[in-house]
Amino acid sequence: MNRKTLVLAAAMGLLAPVLAACGDAESGSGDGDAIVVGTTDRFTASEEEGLAPLDPAWAYDVGTWNILRQTVQTLMVQPRGDGEPVPDAAKSCGFTDAGNERYSCTLRDGLKFSNGDPITAQDVKYSIDRAISLEGDSGVFALLSTIDTVETQGDNEVIFHLKAADATFPYKLSTPVAAIVNKDDYAQNKLREGFDVDGSGPYTMESKVEDGALVRAVFTKNPSYKGALQVNNDKVEMVAYDSADAMGEALKDGKIDVMTRSMSPEQIQQLANDSDGEIDLVETPGLEIRYLAFNTKAESVKDKAVRQAMAQVINRDELVGKVYGSQAEPLFSMVPAGVTGHSNAFFNKYGDPNVAQARELLEDAGVETPVKLTLHYTTDHYGPATKTEFEQLSKQLNDSGLFQTDTEGTTWDKFRPAGQKGKYDVYGMGWFPDFPDADAFIAPFLDEDNFLNSPYSNTEIRKDLIPASRRQADRLNASKSFNRIQEIVADEVPLLPLWQGKQYLAARDGITGTAYALNSSSTLQLWELGRGVSG
Repeated sequence: MNRKTLVLAAAMGLLAPVLAACGDAESGSGDGDAIVVGTTDRFTASEEEGLAPLDPAWAYDVGTWNILRQTVQTLMVQPRGDGEPVPDAAKSCGFTDAGNERYSCTLRDGLKFSNGDPITAQDVKYSIDRAISLEGDSGVFALLSTIDTVETQGDNEVIFHLKAADATFPYKLSTPVAAIVNKDDYAQNKLREGFDVDGSGPYTMESKVEDGALVRAVFTKNPSYKGALQVNNDKVEMVAYDSADAMGEALKDGKIDVMTRSMSPEQIQQLANDSDGEIDLVETPGLEIRYLAFNTKAESVKDKAVRQAMAQVINRDELVGKVYGSQAEPLFSMVPAGVTGHSNAFFNKYGDPNVAQARELLEDAGVETPVKLTLHYTTDHYGPATKTEFEQLSKQLNDSGLFQTDTEGTTWDKFRPAGQKGKYDVYGMGWFPDFPDADAFIAPFLDEDNFLNSPYSNTEIRKDLIPASRRQADRLNASKSFNRIQEIVADEVPLLPLWQGKQYLAARDGITGTAYALNSSSTLQLWELGRGVSG
């Protein structure tokens, strides 16, 4: 049968967490029949994008993280149903001082890497110190920027001394950059090139590579895994497809069992409307956002009046309605709805789209019109509708008479480094949060060593507001700082939020666990999948 399943457990602060049961080596379906999962994520090792795409000290996008989360282990992990992270490689973790500046973890007994080597506190220290010192160009090391020193006591206790209070630190220890790696596989002063991954996570992985790209990853249940996750299958294969259409045909033909990101809006709508068949569509709330990033030093957009005028002209309702329909919602802040600290800062400042007000902004600043711009986007990373989205954005801006824009699409392996190097004045990006907290939508863009390598810097945000938000263990109390940050962003427009999306996967009948296969941060949790009778 075909059905549409809406999973309600999602964003932080909405529902209480549902904790995963502790796993062991005997759990799983036991039938040995691999579950095959399709994706359109591209995994390439190139000079432009980096030769070490799966090294935890480098990887920093949703696709590579979704491979690492299956294979490497962290001290903490996001539980089923979201909520605060729970111990994984650790058996207990917590702040040991009133100021949230000293964080201690005790490891589980008998931890081993998949090759049988024992894991000690010294391995944890090695891994964290390595990720910080390598300073990968991806910027992922910034997640660990509040760490001052890492101390070990015996073989089982790790103590993190922080530079300043950081209530989000447990979340950061659940991200792949904090993965525990074996020094025999991961050199201290060099990234590990290629597509090999070794760790102590729920699976081991074998990779099939063609022309410098990972085309198939085979995840086999790790008998040595000890942690918080229950593994419900013995093997999962992930297959990379060049397009959503090709992936959809593979699901229809039974070549794959599950279809993940990124499906096209048309595929999603068709599956939602189809009442007959053997494919189920699963819709879950998500925290994915899309936004425009600006090189604020570029001649065309260095005057904030140009960026403000764009914010005043763009019609998010029309954009979402024409491209994504009910699959997305307009977004008026970098912090999405459903996350504590969200505000509609851009709507509060600009209201409904208004060309007259945008013209006034440009005239008052002495900016000549039409402003000529190229809107850059990636052709193969955020789904097949991205091209249409940017054509609509360009049309809206051009129809105002204030802008003369065109669009240019580039593959992700070239697009991402070009954006970081400041080669684009305006470009479209998506974001899947590192963890479900407002900090994960603020610091990666506005703090030092940010993900975008943006030239924009605001002293109040970096020196006062971000640190103040991290001092609040009760995240509701951090909202005042986050609201002020969002007001500054709406005024200075170094970033322009566009929309917030839902997330989907499709699975053939008989695949279980799909309700929990994606969490709100778009983490793919392959261990949840199994084979059984679906109703």
